[in-house]
Amino acid sequence: MSAHDYIIVGSGINSLVCAAMLAKRGRRVLVVERNDRIGGCLRSEELIAPGFKHDVMASWFPLFVTSPAYAQLGKDLLAHGAEFVSVEYPTASVLPNNEAFVLTTNRERNIAAMNARCPGDGDAYRAALGGIEASAELTFAMLGRQLRTFGVAKLFGKLLWRSGLTGLIRFIGDALPSCRTWLMNDIRDPATQACLVAWVLHIGLNPESALSGQMAKIVALTLESVGMPVVRGGNQVLLDAFENFIVARGGKIEVSLDVDEVLVDKRGKASGVRMVNGDTRMALQGVICSVTPTQLYQRLLRNVPLPAAVKEDASRYQYGLGDMQIHLALNEPPKWVNSALSKVGIVHVTSGIDSVSRAVNEGTRGLLPCESTIVVGQPSVVDPTRAPAGSSILWLQILDVPRRIMGDAKEEIATPENGEWTQLIGDQYADRIIALLKRHISNLDTATIGRKVLTPTDLAALNINLVGGDPYGGSCGLEQSFLWRPGATSKNNNTPVESLYHIGSSTHPGPGLGGTSGFLVAEQLT
Repeated sequence: MSAHDYIIVGSGINSLVCAAMLAKRGRRVLVVERNDRIGGCLRSEELIAPGFKHDVMASWFPLFVTSPAYAQLGKDLLAHGAEFVSVEYPTASVLPNNEAFVLTTNRERNIAAMNARCPGDGDAYRAALGGIEASAELTFAMLGRQLRTFGVAKLFGKLLWRSGLTGLIRFIGDALPSCRTWLMNDIRDPATQACLVAWVLHIGLNPESALSGQMAKIVALTLESVGMPVVRGGNQVLLDAFENFIVARGGKIEVSLDVDEVLVDKRGKASGVRMVNGDTRMALQGVICSVTPTQLYQRLLRNVPLPAAVKEDASRYQYGLGDMQIHLALNEPPKWVNSALSKVGIVHVTSGIDSVSRAVNEGTRGLLPCESTIVVGQPSVVDPTRAPAGSSILWLQILDVPRRIMGDAKEEIATPENGEWTQLIGDQYADRIIALLKRHISNLDTATIGRKVLTPTDLAALNINLVGGDPYGGSCGLEQSFLWRPGATSKNNNTPVESLYHIGSSTHPGPGLGGTSGFLVAEQLT
């Protein structure tokens, strides 16, 4: 039986980045995937009609094209056919009266537009993003490096030396306020507020979360830098590029193999994996798992003696809200009542800060929100190859629904006895979403030729790491981020088992399509 240097369990973006980096540096890698295809949350299909290419689950790549992984692998992926395309108008939000604010990739235009709507807003926005840029060295080290390292400690020491204890305290204090606090203090225009606040949902937070103000500023900075990139032709193009790159460098990928157990030898070192069907694969140097802590410590290592604190951390790991998606195929472009939205990558339909907050609160309490924030992705605006000429697709995401249903805030949809999502409930809630969206897109009824609804239960079935339909691999509050992700006993991406490494959304720096945890482990191992 041939052995590999490293076995990687799971094939999402972090696994593929890790495998590609290791293979590029001469390591023999094996990627093992339980599904019949690679990709994790990356998948593209003609869900509704021929020629309409929908990205199932994840779709947008601003975090990847700004990542260290892309800096290392971008040219290689392009050589294998994966091209990222973007748009000048990455995002906007539209209020119930169809008033909207559109964010562009030009800082000065954004500032001018904000000041024109409400004098002083643009100046406050400039100062806020300038603050992020001024602290970029430490801020982005916190978001893109393993934290328990001398290098990060040195950066904090550098700040302490340069600015004193007061400066260090100010740095931390400036990062902690919520998005609501930032916007209510500094930005007065409701449409501009809505454009910025809705993005906290994409990082698993809400407007009242600690750090959500800082993260909203970082998102705005990122969108200004790179727009709203997608893969030309759909996510399958990127997956093919990764696979071809890995295989061309001696790596191997196997699908439809469900790993049941990480094998640990008598020395306490990870030596391979055993599948549900009894097959084994051996690793000479280590095993890398892109799974949730629940999967890793309660399933894959169930037969391995582990420290009590590690077991406790895994048992206490919390998952967040559910995700629901609605994919629409249209026989013509959507006719937005506010025509400025026709050129935007992602539009958020919301009534503003209070609406975003209220829907998250309802979802957290197990209720179907009365008025969800609707994420309206327009992939065919960014990449016209996604639909036949003259047609279009819409990618709708609802990030504030419960994983288990305890009721309906609007008291219209019957509560299931077991709390589980059904296709009927999914369709009924999708009808509510579409009714809200029709206020803003005049031809939505007449142009729609088909739709596909994916409930949290459907998404969990597609990817085992989306527990209950949580798209972020676990709650992203401050108490479960940075040094505490996935738990206080974690030391970077290492585990208590020698040569076993943990990557993925459940590890620092958390969810998104940056591939950073996979990159960090590959860097550590080479």
